[in-house]
Amino acid sequence: MATIIEPFRIKSVEPLHFTTPSERKEILQKAKNNLFLVESDHVLIDLLTDSGTSAMSARQWAGMMVGDESYAGSPSFYRFRNTVQKITGFTHIIPTHQGRAAEKILFTLYGGKGKHFVSNTFFDTTRGNIEYSGAEAWDFLTEEGKQPHLKADFKGNLDIPALEKFIAEKGAENIPMCVMTITNNSGGGQPVSLQNMKETAALCKKHGILFFIDACRFAENAYFIKLREKGQENRSVAEIAREIFSLADGCTMSAKKDALVNIGGFLAMNDDEIAREAKNLLIITEGFPTYGGLAGRDLEAMAQGLEEVLDEEYLKYRLRSIEYMGEKLEKVGVPMIQPTGGHALYLDAKAFLPHIPPHEFPGVALANALYLEGGIRGVEIGSLMFGKYNEQGQPIAPPMELVRLAIPRRVYTQSHIDYVCEIILEVFAKRNTYKGYKIGYEAPLLRHFTAELEAL
Repeated sequence: MATIIEPFRIKSVEPLHFTTPSERKEILQKAKNNLFLVESDHVLIDLLTDSGTSAMSARQWAGMMVGDESYAGSPSFYRFRNTVQKITGFTHIIPTHQGRAAEKILFTLYGGKGKHFVSNTFFDTTRGNIEYSGAEAWDFLTEEGKQPHLKADFKGNLDIPALEKFIAEKGAENIPMCVMTITNNSGGGQPVSLQNMKETAALCKKHGILFFIDACRFAENAYFIKLREKGQENRSVAEIAREIFSLADGCTMSAKKDALVNIGGFLAMNDDEIAREAKNLLIITEGFPTYGGLAGRDLEAMAQGLEEVLDEEYLKYRLRSIEYMGEKLEKVGVPMIQPTGGHALYLDAKAFLPHIPPHEFPGVALANALYLEGGIRGVEIGSLMFGKYNEQGQPIAPPMELVRLAIPRRVYTQSHIDYVCEIILEVFAKRNTYKGYKIGYEAPLLRHFTAELEAL
C-alpha cells in the first residue's frame, strides 16, 4: 500500500501561521540566526524536536480530567507506576518533570571528576548533565553508524571492541555506567539491535559497570527490532521492550517522546539504596516521590500514552511516514542518513553544502535555509551542538554535520510531509548559493540553545 493512512481521526485543530520570505528574513536576523530563539508563531512546520510536541489522544485527555492532585499518594501516581513497572519490570519508578531531571539525579549520584560515562551516543542534555558533574562522556558508535549513506539495519549499535579497549585503558573502577540510547538520536535516529544490547550488557556485567537504558524512544526501537532482527519477527513490541529492560540495571526516560505527552519523565531502577538516595534528591529538586514535579493529570496522561505507544499499527505508520520522506528525497539525490530513522529525517549537511567547512557550521546554514525558504524549523546536530575546542582554542568538529527534522507524533498529516519535501528540494536546487556562519556569543555548556550567530 503506497498511501500512508494516519491510524487516527482528528477531533480538534489549530491554525498554522503563515509568513512571507521577507518577514522570515527579518525574524531570523532578530533571533541572531538561531532557530531556537524564533517564536513558534513565526514557524509554519515546526520540526525542531519531537519532544513534548505530540498530539494527545481522546483517552489521554479523558485521563487528565480524572487526574488526582493529592500531594502524596495520589491514585494517578499508582496507575502511572504500575504501567511503567508492567512495561519495564523495574521495581522503583521515580517520576520527574522531564528526562533531563532524571539524568540530573542519576549523574549527581554517580558522576564527579575522574569518572567516565560511556554510550553508543549521548544526546546533548545527557552529555551536559554528565559534564556538569565533572565527569566525562564518551561515545562508542559502531563504524557503520558513522557513514551517513551506508544502508544497514542497526546503525545505532555500540562498538563493543572499542568499548572493551577503553575499559582496559581507563579501568572499570573509573567507569560507573554505560548508557544505551535507543533509538540513537545523535546517530540519526538509528535503532540498536537486541543482540548488541545483550552483548553490551554482558560486557558491563563482567566489569561491574552499571548498564542503563535511555528509553526516550524505546517503542520505536523495539518495532525496528521486530522488523529487522532475525528471530524477532513473531514477537510483540511489548515482549521485545520487556526483554530490553530486563538486560539493564535501570533507565531514564523523557516521556515527552514515546509516552506521547507534552511533559513528564521518570527514573527507574531495582537498587533499593540508590533509589532511596534518588528519591531524596527528587524531594529537594522536583517534588514528593508520588508526583515528582508533575500534576496528577500529567501522570494519568503518561500512563495512557505508554500503553498507546505499543500499538503496532501506530508504530507502523510512524516509521513508514518518515521512510516515505526519505524515498522522495533519495530519488533526486538529497544526501541524508540512510536508512531513515524512527522519529526524524537527518539531512547530511556536510554533503549537502560541501563548500561550507565545519567551523562555519554547514548544519546551521542548511537549517536556516529551510526556514527562510518555507518556514520549516529543524535543528542542527553538528559543530554547533557537539563541537569542542582543543587546548589552542581551535575548533574540533564532530564526525557528522546533520540537520534533524524531528516529526511530532500524531500532529502533521501526509500533505504537511509532502510540503516539507518540496521545500527541501527547493533548497537543494539552490545549495551552492548558501554561506556559513560564525559565533558571536556562546554559553559554556549546551551552547546551541542560546548561541548568537553572524552570517558570513
